[in-house]
Amino acid sequence: MSFIGIDLGTSFVKGAVLDLEAGRIERVRRFPFPEPIAEFGPQRCEFDAQAIVRMVEMLLHELADDSVQGVVMCTQMSCLVLTTPQGELRSNCIGWRDQRALEPHPSGQGSYYEVLKTRLTPEQKRDLGNELPPGAPMSFLFWMAEKRQLGEGLVPLSLSDFVISALCGSPPTVEATNAMAYELLDLTRMQWHDEVIAQLGLGKLRWPEIRKHGEIVGRCTIRGRKVPFYTSVGDYQCALAGALLAEEELSLNISTGSQASRLVDHLALGSFQTRPFFDGKFTNTFSHLPAGRALNVLVDLLSELAQAQGVTLQDPWAYITSAAESAPPNDLDVRLSFFPGPMGEKGSIQNIRESNLTVGTLFRAAFANMAENYFACAERVWPEKTWKNIVVSGGLGRKISLLRTLIEERFQTGYRLCPMEEDSLLGLLVLARAFTSQSGSVLAQMRELRARFESGAHFEEIATKKSS
Repeated sequence: MSFIGIDLGTSFVKGAVLDLEAGRIERVRRFPFPEPIAEFGPQRCEFDAQAIVRMVEMLLHELADDSVQGVVMCTQMSCLVLTTPQGELRSNCIGWRDQRALEPHPSGQGSYYEVLKTRLTPEQKRDLGNELPPGAPMSFLFWMAEKRQLGEGLVPLSLSDFVISALCGSPPTVEATNAMAYELLDLTRMQWHDEVIAQLGLGKLRWPEIRKHGEIVGRCTIRGRKVPFYTSVGDYQCALAGALLAEEELSLNISTGSQASRLVDHLALGSFQTRPFFDGKFTNTFSHLPAGRALNVLVDLLSELAQAQGVTLQDPWAYITSAAESAPPNDLDVRLSFFPGPMGEKGSIQNIRESNLTVGTLFRAAFANMAENYFACAERVWPEKTWKNIVVSGGLGRKISLLRTLIEERFQTGYRLCPMEEDSLLGLLVLARAFTSQSGSVLAQMRELRARFESGAHFEEIATKKSS
């Protein structure tokens, strides 16, 4: 049996054929996500929603054959599309990088985002999962409500749920891992937080029905056959499923940003972010930790003189990683918190001397700071510090071996890499197997595939064609 898996990111849209019996991912396709619509200015980030639907439709028809039995999808969380209850489009796709909520509020009491936060109690923020970033549907919708731009009865949808509804002509719905990203899901009840919705002036919207993972939410005709679509899930949870995370393991996903996550049996609200997982589980996590985006601040600084003279450095990372690996431990202190996040919003470089400021020492110190940040967050989500292993995923975590070594030294424990670089596609394979199994357990499929991995099996990825 085979499924089609679609990873709907905002950098790339990826698709693949998932061979459920063999545990294999085949015919991977990658297409760049559409460029943002330029006319709205630097604080806005909007995309042509119909163009995204067409891209997914093209992928489906290219990948489908007579053996395809279903479609599973994950999506970049926090994107928003507004439709009518009949599925008619009423907005562009607003992306998570949109910063409209940081515009000044007409009350003079700060930004829209700051005013929004004052309308919530600490208990409400806790029940919503303790995240509340400015680039989330809650913030976008509050901005629109304050400007009286929200029509009566409009339906706020995640990007993937809009795509499924548009392709299948089915009623709009949402699964809990995507509903959480609205920042309006009451985690204590796993229902929309009606009280907060009313306080923010969002009561006239029509909220999509929350469905359980693994339910069929629509059917679409592909190559003359009606193929079922299963509930779309958040890419964060899908990637953790693809990392085959065990409850005794700590997950470090390291890419443009990074996350430290722990899988737990029950809802535990605290001074960290809480997110629903599958099978009634939750994760305690810290997201938006400094990683690739922060490191690029240093790379851009070092590249500025060359660029000023018209010289483009082809691959600065090859030299950076080599120099950092050769650099001895030193007392140069780099704090990578150049952007707001759990580690603060002011970065620094300290203890500079002539002898210790080189490219190698600079980036070794930066990698050491990342390891220290992960440990500090791990202590907060896992105060007992009883983790038995670390799972490293994400492009940057796989690429920089020195970073992994420094993490291993700081945690005084071993690590393993996610079995595949395409962790979300592997997560979709896990989900497809769970959705079609008798038990329907995602964790059981994670355990089964992890046992294969630990026995030396490989999850083959056959990318016969990569589109760019």
